Amino acid sequence: MKFIKSVFHEMTLVTWPTAKETRRDTTTVIITSLLFALYFALADWIILLLLNAFIF
Repeated sequence: MKFIKSVFHEMTLVTWPTAKETRRDTTTVIITSLLFALYFALADWIILLLLNAFIF
């Protein structure tokens, strides 16, 4: 029971992000994910072209 009380006490000390901060961070994650996906798709396409030109 002491553990549960200490957990609740610690949760009152947490500084939760605001809605604006959450939106900003979520947008950053989505944009970064899309950029990485684009980069890897482009790299894959270039490697495929090189393999087709020299091997197949």
